Amino acid sequence: MTYCVAMRLSSGLVFASDSRTNAGVDHISTFRKLHVFQQDGERTLVLQSAGNLATTQSIISLLLRRSKDADRPNLLNVPNLYEAATLVGETVREVILRDSEAQQSGSTTDFSCSLLLGGQIDGEEMRLFHIYPQGNFIEATRDTPYFQIGESKYGKPIIDRVLNYDTPLEQAMQCALISLDSTLRSNLSVGLPLDVMIYPRDSFSSQQQYRITEDHPHFSAIRKGWGEGLVSIFKQLPPLQL
Repeated sequence: MTYCVAMRLSSGLVFASDSRTNAGVDHISTFRKLHVFQQDGERTLVLQSAGNLATTQSIISLLLRRSKDADRPNLLNVPNLYEAATLVGETVREVILRDSEAQQSGSTTDFSCSLLLGGQIDGEEMRLFHIYPQGNFIEATRDTPYFQIGESKYGKPIIDRVLNYDTPLEQAMQCALISLDSTLRSNLSVGLPLDVMIYPRDSFSSQQQYRITEDHPHFSAIRKGWGEGLVSIFKQLPPLQL
């Protein structure tokens, strides 16, 4: 399993993903789930994935390979992010259909996956999409400025209490990291290292990418401060009166 969160805010975009993939307690691996398609000064697209690992790797591989073919629509030449989301959705359907048709009779393998696609192409505003296994998608709005995929339930309450469309990027990233930490503590199928990225509006840059490991000083400080703060506030609650 995995957990990814992406936020579209007034001043930019925030992305955060874990990197754990497991097929049982004795088979745990690390795979990057945050991928960047970049044309300096013209576009920055970020794709996050959750679900069947073979499916998501095939989708990413196809998108990367096809992005080198200038004669066909690809993530590096489509004119807007809506068409980019449509292209990703078509690739999702293509891979799932191919693999499910090749599935042996009686097999119950789940080939489904979900993806988050966000970024900016020159000439339009930043956009963020949640793409479903069927290939259709929805778009983030001012009222709903973030999406989650994977093991989302543990980290959702924190984001809902803190985040709004005008939250500064640095605070939004803090919120995403706390959300991920809460998920890490509650679900063994989500694990370090984390891959995160901050995209300032109109920057067309992917420079603010970071990998966060167990000994990352800022992440360690956030985990410690959040945990101690929760305990402190809990102790200050009024006495129970039923």
